[in-house]
Amino acid sequence: MQAQGKVFKYGDNVDTDVIIPARYLNSSDPAELATHCMEDIDKDFVKKVNKGDIIVADKNFGCGSSREHAPIAIKAAGVSCVIAETFARIFYRNAINIGLPIIECPAASKGIEDGDEVKVDFDSGMIYNLTKGTEFKGQAFPEFMQKIIKAEGLVNYINSKQ
Repeated sequence: MQAQGKVFKYGDNVDTDVIIPARYLNSSDPAELATHCMEDIDKDFVKKVNKGDIIVADKNFGCGSSREHAPIAIKAAGVSCVIAETFARIFYRNAINIGLPIIECPAASKGIEDGDEVKVDFDSGMIYNLTKGTEFKGQAFPEFMQKIIKAEGLVNYINSKQ
């Protein structure tokens, strides 16, 4: 599995309230949530993001409340992967549970800039900055997590086993 796209870069402590503001939580429709993704930190994000693009952030991405809406909004907006120095634990679990690939890699977080073109190989954990010609070794997904992501989330994965 791979992802490739343009990078949207953010800093430390991007919390779930800026990923999907609480005022929009009256909807659980992924398409509706996507229209408001990142709007409190980047008003033009939904106008600029394209299917396959990648979010790169610094420390503690997805902190704050434990709402599953945050990774759903990111995935529904078309983002193919989130790379960060670190993730909040509950965001990490929620992302995998809904089939959004995320990779912790401090070196990539520091070496990738907004607008760079990046390719991620989930099998090896390699992250390639195609703009700068650099590469980083992130944590490869264990096979069972890759199966969950390929199935588009934990519920689909479990249902496919029955």
